[in-house]
Amino acid sequence: MSILVTVTCIKVAYVNTSKPETIRTPSVPKERSTSLLTDKYELTMLEAALADGTAHRQCTFEVFARRLQNERRYGVVGGTARVLRAIDDYVFTEEQLESLDFLNAETREYLRNFRFSGSIDGYREGELYFPNSPILTVRGTFAECVILETVILSIMNADSAIASAAARMVTAADGRPIIEMGSRRTHEYAAVTASRAAYLAGFTATSNLEAAHRYGIPASGTAAHSWTLVHVNDDGTPNEEAAFRSQIETLGVDTILLVDTFDIEKGVETAIRVAGPNLGGVRIDSGDLGILTRRVRKQLDDLGAHNTKIVVSSDLDEFAIAGLRGDPVDIYGVGTSVVTGSGAPTAAMVYKVVEVDGHPVAKRSSSKQSTGGGKRGWRAIRASGTAVEEIVTPFDAEKPVVGSLEVRELTVPLMRNGTTVPDLPTLSESRDYLAAQLVSLPWEGLALSRNEPALNTRFVGF
Repeated sequence: MSILVTVTCIKVAYVNTSKPETIRTPSVPKERSTSLLTDKYELTMLEAALADGTAHRQCTFEVFARRLQNERRYGVVGGTARVLRAIDDYVFTEEQLESLDFLNAETREYLRNFRFSGSIDGYREGELYFPNSPILTVRGTFAECVILETVILSIMNADSAIASAAARMVTAADGRPIIEMGSRRTHEYAAVTASRAAYLAGFTATSNLEAAHRYGIPASGTAAHSWTLVHVNDDGTPNEEAAFRSQIETLGVDTILLVDTFDIEKGVETAIRVAGPNLGGVRIDSGDLGILTRRVRKQLDDLGAHNTKIVVSSDLDEFAIAGLRGDPVDIYGVGTSVVTGSGAPTAAMVYKVVEVDGHPVAKRSSSKQSTGGGKRGWRAIRASGTAVEEIVTPFDAEKPVVGSLEVRELTVPLMRNGTTVPDLPTLSESRDYLAAQLVSLPWEGLALSRNEPALNTRFVGF
C-alpha cells in the first residue's frame, strides 16, 4: 500500500475545497435515488398498511443499540449526515417502479409521489452513545417511516462501527497521526464511506482519492513495493537505489521511501544516501515493528537524519498500535482493521416503532425487550467536565435535574417536515466535537479491554 505522510513537516496532498464536507456531483450524481437500498418486506408491509388504513397512523421509530459490540466501553455515532442525504434522495423513478411488479397499482402510485414529510431528531454525528441511547428518532406516518428502516440502518451500522473502532485506534496512538489505507480490503464504495467515518474519528488522512474528492479529506500516498521491484538492472538484479532516486526526483526529498522490500538496514542506508539527511520519512510494512523501529531510529540518527519520520503499517489495529506506544513510531497506517470495524463490522443498531398515535408500544421478545414511547437523551456531567451517566426521558419531558451535576441535552433537531434543518455541523466540526467528547469520558472508559460501558444508561419518567 502506498502512503504519503500528511502531518508535521511531511508533504501532504490536499484536495482544494472551500467546504470539505460538500459532496461533489461529478462522482455522486445530483439526481440519484436511494429508494431500492431496502428490503422487500418494507414495501410489502407498506402495501398491507395502505390496504388496512394503518399506513396513515402517526408513529415514532427509534434507532438504538441494545449493547455495545465486543463489550467495548463506548460507541461513536457515525453517518448521520449521510442518512439525511439518503432520505432526501429517497424517491422512486419510473424505471424502478416498473421493476416492483409484486406491488399493486395503489402502492406503486403512493411510491411514485413519495417524499418523506416527517421529522427526525437524534444524537449529532460524532456524539458518543451507550446501550439504549435514543440515537435517532423518526416521526411521521407509519408508511413513510417504515420504508426508511433499511437504508437508515445500513448507513448508521456501518459508519458507527468504523468510527467506533477508529476512535479506539486514535486513543491508542496517543496523539500520533493515523492514515486510513483500507480501500482494497472492502467493497469499492464502502471504502469511500469508511474513509469518511475514520476521518470523523480522528484519522488524519486517507489513501482513497474518491473519499478525498467527495469529502475533502486530506489524501496520502507515494509508492508500493511494486515500485521498488520494477527497477531492475539489465541482468535482472534489483536496483533499489534507482527506485529511490527516481521517487526523490519526482516527488521531492520530503517524500516517504518504503525500505523493507529487501533488507531494511540496507534500505535505510540507501534511502539516506540518495535523499540526504532531510528525507521526509521511511516506511516499514513488515516484521516485528517494535524491534525494527528502534533499530531504524538509531540508524537514522547515526546517519544524521534526525528529523526523518518512521511510518509503520502491516495489519495494525488498536491493540498493535497501543503495543507500539513506547517505540519510535511517528505515524501509523491502518487498513483492514479499520474498514472492518476491527472485529465489529456492525454497530448492531436496530430500528423499532416505539409509539403509535401517541400510545407507547414495545417488543417484549426474550432478550430483545425495549421501552415504548419516543425518547430524548441527556448526559450528566461533573463540573470537571467528566461525564457521569446517560439519562433517557420521554421525548417531551422537561430537562432532568441530577443534584449539582450539569445535564446536557444530546437529542437535537435534524429534519423538520421532510427538510434537513439548516446549519448542521460539518464533518470537520463533528470531528472536533468527537475529540472533545472522548476527553469527557472517565479514564477507564478509554481502556481497550472488554468491560462494562463507560456510562450507565438510566431511564427516567417511564
